[in-house]
Order: sequence, then C-alpha cells, then structure tokens
Amino acid sequence: MAWNTEETRRRIQEAATHEFAAHGLHGTTVERIAARAGVNKERIYNYFGDKQQLFVVVLGVELAKVAEAVPMRVARVEDVGDYVGRTFDYHVTHPELSRLLHWEGLADTGAVPDELTRTGHYREKVAVIAEAQRSGVLDDALVPGDVVYFLIAMAAWWGVVPQLARMLTASDAGEDELARRRAAVVVAAERLVRPVR
Repeated sequence: MAWNTEETRRRIQEAATHEFAAHGLHGTTVERIAARAGVNKERIYNYFGDKQQLFVVVLGVELAKVAEAVPMRVARVEDVGDYVGRTFDYHVTHPELSRLLHWEGLADTGAVPDELTRTGHYREKVAVIAEAQRSGVLDDALVPGDVVYFLIAMAAWWGVVPQLARMLTASDAGEDELARRRAAVVVAAERLVRPVR
C-alpha cells in the first residue's frame, strides 16, 4: 500500500495540535498522537523526529496561520482597535494557539523553538507601532514592544482563563457576551494608544 505522505503528515500535525493544546509538551505522548492520527508512531519519528521537534512544527504552523490571518497595519487609532478585535476573533475560533503558547511558557526550557523567525514576526508588529508613534498617529508614552504585548494579551487572555472571565463578568462566553468582550477589548486598545491632546 502506497502512503500519501502529505495526508499522513497533515493528520499527524492535526492530532498533535489537539494533543499538545490539551496536555502540553510534557503531558502528551507520541502514542496518543499516533492513535488520534491513525498511524503507527514510527511515522511520527520518520516525518518529524522526536516529540519536541513535532511540537516546534505544530507551534510554527499555528503562529504562521495567525500572522497571515491577522496582519497589523496602522494608519489611524481605529486600526489598532480593528487589529485587536480581529485577534480576539482569531483566538475565540482557534483556542489551541493560546493554549500551545501557554504550555510552551509553562515548560520553560529556556530555549524558544524557532525563536529567530518568531521574533522577526513580532518585530514587524513592533515596527508598525513604532512608526505610527513617530508619525503622531499613536501615543508614544509606551515602548512599542510593550504596546504589542498588551494588545495581544488583551485579545487572547479571555480564552486562556475562561474561569476568571466568568467570575469577573458573571457570565459565560455565549454569543452576546463574546460580542461584549470583543467591543470592550477594542475600546481598551484604542484608549491605550490614542494620543493625549
């Protein structure tokens, strides 16, 4: 029987994304990934090397998806609100990304997988904010890197600790509540960067 290598790799990555998001790098087993993907665990080793390397691939793919889906452009303050709103939407519909990043932080091995490439993507966002600050579109009281960090955290944190969101807002994340939270995030982001006149 001939293997469809690309399809097998896709199934492995999809299974690994689910398992890593649910259990983290250290709580996930190659056996569980293989069972979920419907492949022999040797396929995982052949295509990806070890579990750590597979985690790097999975996280890299998920970060590339969000970078493509939610680009940052800032010509006016409202563009920051739009960016945060779209980032919020992305994290609501792709909760695995925040979970993967938090599991990575909890593992804290000191080494960040593919740090140079990832840093490049984040630095592009920092450069956009810095340019908007220099041109007077955005307030320059905060360091551009801090602004980007705040914006991403503002958009993503709701899904990371839903129990905290529920306790603070006295509401589960139904459709109306998600719309309210999104609107709040947009307003907060715009206020954070609006120049003081």
